[in-house]
Amino acid sequence: MGERTPHLDPDARGALVGLTASHTRAHVIRAILEGVAFSLRDSFTLFDEMKVRVNKIRLGGGGARSPLWRQIQADVYRQDVELVEAEEGAAYGAAILAGVGAGAWKSLDEACGAVVRVAKTVKPKTDAVAAMNVSYAAYRRVYAATKSIFAS
Repeated sequence: MGERTPHLDPDARGALVGLTASHTRAHVIRAILEGVAFSLRDSFTLFDEMKVRVNKIRLGGGGARSPLWRQIQADVYRQDVELVEAEEGAAYGAAILAGVGAGAWKSLDEACGAVVRVAKTVKPKTDAVAAMNVSYAAYRRVYAATKSIFAS
């Protein structure tokens, strides 16, 4: 399906690089999770370049139930991630937007302040952040390399 955010590249392809016979299914699954988080970190890099400050990162929905996934994201993003209480995700957000549109709140910020609750905060682990920074740099090089290999 390519890449949607932030590269908008329908021709992007995934790659598992550096596998050895000693790697297990668990290593591959973790690599996929890290790759997704690295792609999202690219979005934060763009925000930095545009001087848009990201104050909070909040996770919700099914994937956010995984402690491993939450920790990977905190480590890759190098900042706390908050787990929201509501698990409905998109439907909950749509309801909040509808409430603002119907005049229940004056703004989206006011609405979120009234109804969004944080259940837990996951802090990045210093040693993991350092390792993720190294892996992220490799990810950036691999992304560029695979783009040139699979260009149509």
